[in-house]
Amino acid sequence: MKEKSKPYVIGVDLGGTNTVFGIVDASGKIICEAGIKTGKYASAQDFVTAGVACVRPLIEKVGGIQTIQGMGIGAPNANYYKGTIEFAPNLPWAHKGVVPLAQMFQTELDIPVKMTNDANAATMGEMKYGAGKSLKDFIVITLGTGVGAGIVINGQLVYGHDGFAGELGHVIVDHGKDARLCGCGRKGCLEAYCSATGVARTAREMLTTTDTPSQLREKPLDTIESLDVAIAASKGDQLALNIFNFTGRILGQACADFAAFSSPEAFIFFGGLCRSGELIMKPIRESYEQSVLKIFKGKAKFLISPLMDTNAAVLGASALAW
Repeated sequence: MKEKSKPYVIGVDLGGTNTVFGIVDASGKIICEAGIKTGKYASAQDFVTAGVACVRPLIEKVGGIQTIQGMGIGAPNANYYKGTIEFAPNLPWAHKGVVPLAQMFQTELDIPVKMTNDANAATMGEMKYGAGKSLKDFIVITLGTGVGAGIVINGQLVYGHDGFAGELGHVIVDHGKDARLCGCGRKGCLEAYCSATGVARTAREMLTTTDTPSQLREKPLDTIESLDVAIAASKGDQLALNIFNFTGRILGQACADFAAFSSPEAFIFFGGLCRSGELIMKPIRESYEQSVLKIFKGKAKFLISPLMDTNAAVLGASALAW
């Protein structure tokens, strides 16, 4: 007799700052969710222990572990084929080696666990529920603590031979001698300029190298975050607008390069930085059209994910578990 299908899966969005656990049903509805601080823990085992403690009450809410089909995890530097996180620059417990995280959670919860790159998880969410539903060729760019990307070609998510394809956040965009050091150990990566942390870094640099009046000068330099820049820009603060224009110019140029290898129908942007809307999207589009090869001009759409408030990464990660 065939075993009755279990009604729920667990989707996990493991980001550089926060990790969110969600119970998801077969229609893609997040039933309940809770989170922990990713970087709070000294070791991977401490993180897993805290994660299990966080997710168990959610499991009990839906009837216990016997209702759970499995768990899917989206994480930085995750290897889809091996279920490992490998040398993740933004994870203090995983930046120096290889962590078999899928197996660790599987041992603790006694359910099947699959894992993929966090940006790929967001991309899977877009493919199934979001802006990518009707598209076959597109690139999702996640703007969070880091910069991630998921590449879809002819309806297929690109993993590469080793599971690490799509690390567009670590394409070098500044080859100068003063290029910023990235968390990965290299200099000049896109992530060092266009992530939320990169925007805060740009703000600190502009505040110390220009005399442009700005409400940002009222805050201590080391406390400025990308949200502060967005709030100031929304009020017409010129320095904050300059920061967004600088960031958007670099992102637009990078997208122009990405178009050359996959000719996407659309670039879909996801992450907290996108909540600033046209403040970031307008300079991205303008820079792209100025930089892109002539045969690609005017063809790609630039979209903000419609799943921003529903956590596409949780949904996408949950799809792995089905």
